[in-house]
Amino acid sequence: MNKGHLLYFLLLALFAFSCSNTKFLPEGELLYTGATVKVEGNEISNKEKKALKTALKDILRPKPNSSILGLRPKLYIYNLAGTPKKEKGWRYWLKTKVGEAPVLFSKVDLEYSKSVLQNFSENSGYFNTKTSADSTRHGKKATAEYVVKPGRQYKIREVKFPTDSTVISSAVRNTERRSLLKKDNGYSLDAIKLERIRIDARLKEKGFFYFNPDYLKVQVDSTVADHQVDLIVKVKDETPKVAETPFKINKIIVYPNYTIGSDSIRPDYNAIKKYNDFTIIDPENLFKSRVFDRTLYFKKEDLYNRTNHNLSLNRLVNLGTFKFVKNQFKPSDTLGNYLDAYYYLTPLPKKSLRLEVLAKTNSANYTGTELNVNWSNRNTFRGAELLTISAFGGVEVQVSGQNNGFNVYRVGTEANLIWPRVVAPFKVNSPSGFVPKTKATLGYEFQNRTKLYSLQTFKGSFGYLWKENERKEHLLNITEITYASPQNVTPLYQEQIAANPSLGKVIEKQLIFGPTYSYTYTNTLEKRKKNTFYYKGSLDLAGNIAGLALGANISKGDTIKLFNVPFSQFVKIENDFRHYLKLGPDSQLASRIIVGAGFAYGNSNEMPFIKQFFIGGTNSLRAFRARSIGPGTYDGTATTSSFLADQSGDVKLEFNTEYRAKIYGLVKGALFLDAGNIWLLKENTEKPGAKFSKNFMNELAVGAGAGLRFDFSFLILRTDLAFPIRKPYLPDGQRWVLDQINFGNSSWRKENLVFNLAIGYPF
Repeated sequence: MNKGHLLYFLLLALFAFSCSNTKFLPEGELLYTGATVKVEGNEISNKEKKALKTALKDILRPKPNSSILGLRPKLYIYNLAGTPKKEKGWRYWLKTKVGEAPVLFSKVDLEYSKSVLQNFSENSGYFNTKTSADSTRHGKKATAEYVVKPGRQYKIREVKFPTDSTVISSAVRNTERRSLLKKDNGYSLDAIKLERIRIDARLKEKGFFYFNPDYLKVQVDSTVADHQVDLIVKVKDETPKVAETPFKINKIIVYPNYTIGSDSIRPDYNAIKKYNDFTIIDPENLFKSRVFDRTLYFKKEDLYNRTNHNLSLNRLVNLGTFKFVKNQFKPSDTLGNYLDAYYYLTPLPKKSLRLEVLAKTNSANYTGTELNVNWSNRNTFRGAELLTISAFGGVEVQVSGQNNGFNVYRVGTEANLIWPRVVAPFKVNSPSGFVPKTKATLGYEFQNRTKLYSLQTFKGSFGYLWKENERKEHLLNITEITYASPQNVTPLYQEQIAANPSLGKVIEKQLIFGPTYSYTYTNTLEKRKKNTFYYKGSLDLAGNIAGLALGANISKGDTIKLFNVPFSQFVKIENDFRHYLKLGPDSQLASRIIVGAGFAYGNSNEMPFIKQFFIGGTNSLRAFRARSIGPGTYDGTATTSSFLADQSGDVKLEFNTEYRAKIYGLVKGALFLDAGNIWLLKENTEKPGAKFSKNFMNELAVGAGAGLRFDFSFLILRTDLAFPIRKPYLPDGQRWVLDQINFGNSSWRKENLVFNLAIGYPF
């Protein structure tokens, strides 16, 4: 078949695919394929026309069937599925979950839609708008056409707040400074509604518990000037007296063992405990009273405010001990203008057992599965503490790459104890809705790398975790201890060490201890923002105090050992910055920069292997095998071993950018570019070209590629196909290899194309 015949066949197939959707329509019905909106007239600028057109088209209903390149595959699947006999099974799932019912033109109400466009335009300040509606039929399809002719927009001349001296009017007037209604802005009914909500939120901070936005009105005076309005903010005359009164807190009553569905609560008066300003009714004595003193923000005589109201609820939820948290405020029986606060808390089961089966990938291109058994004890010492003991086992294999066959088996256990407070000789108050936590961890892992070696690792840490708010998080480990010891080193691995001595670092005994700190900032959960960010900075200080106290100086041969193992002494800093630019509803540009450096001194001549930097692999430079690049211009690919050596460095620079877009349904696509490398801070005769220098930008590896992401909601399966466009280990002047790209050449594909299979996004 020649190219002309092939093109003709494709066009014919596309036409048949498109037409097949209309033959299933009920008799006399037309398929609605969408609407056009034209904004005409000379009263407003082209910029205003464009913005108004976009807003008007967005509010039109119904929406037509989703389409791609003019085709409607979801509708085709709906028709193809036919009529299922039962409300279950493959055909029912295909029709209801994958398919999409036809949007019929009979469901389109032109007059109603015209009135919707008219109202929206007038509510946006275009008071003298004229609209018209029509439709066009094309065979068994129909479209709607709307023409909108807006008048000149009315602008705000002045905003007036209440001037009388009543308590409620004074409170409303005090919110004026941050008003959403600004002079010279266009009139907008939506802005007025938001302004009422804003004023109500500010009043809630001043004790006006019973106030609500409906007690406010904004009068519009359009006679003041040509195409201008005055807005007058008023409290309605019919506002009840209780809504105009600020309230204070009186009693605070806590029920820590409340059962949902209870018709009434009859407290056991022998079980009532008084603690500071709280009344705690806990017949079973489940919790220590101080838990609630640290969690609840309100105190007796406090002026009610919505911030403390929400912070208290957030803290109770974040304790992780309660299944349900219910709060109620009631007028005091004994005092006027006072509220009694009630907290009804339903605990989670104290002990639980959870079994998890995980699918996972890592930076070394290994894919595998893991089984976790977790036992939890909530409220371990009656202070809402959480004790978790877990056991795990897993296997990892490399789907593609030189490590194929060198499987990794892991088993281990870990115990974590979390206190919902800062366990320290000093008191810490956090103004956020997140409870500061203290965490202690003990763990053991046995890892067996088939045919190579085994590694035992013991870990322990003690530190603090706290959040300033939902965006900022801190983790400070006062001490973090890692002890690694090799076992069962095979003759094969010993042979490779003889040929490549740097491999010996992998199985050296390691003793690392010292404080660590990390800070994380993210606003990526704010989906409406066009630009969102993620930043994580970490600092690792190992053996510094011990090294200084003991006078360790390896350059003079003064190596200090603990438990017959030299402890590591170094400083390591790493920064991970990510930016997400929203390009549309289903597309974005994601970028990441990683900069890190580690410096060994005192008791160490070089950084411990497990603390060094690596680059390459499924979540890094995807055009290169895991940990195969660097350091510097050193050619790690020249290693003659039957498995891939782990190239490591003291300095890391990495940049990634990726365009992500929805293709269809659960399938998303990506185009990406990765660049970076690692370097050593000191010369290494075994790795020429590895030292960091001023020419580091000329030593970057660069790769590009494309991929698919299958979003199954419970996991994202990612496939990437990448190839290098710059190889740092080639001679200077020959590192760019763009001119050598040849997808039709099997030798080039075998040497350069890298397929990555992973779970989740790379960043």
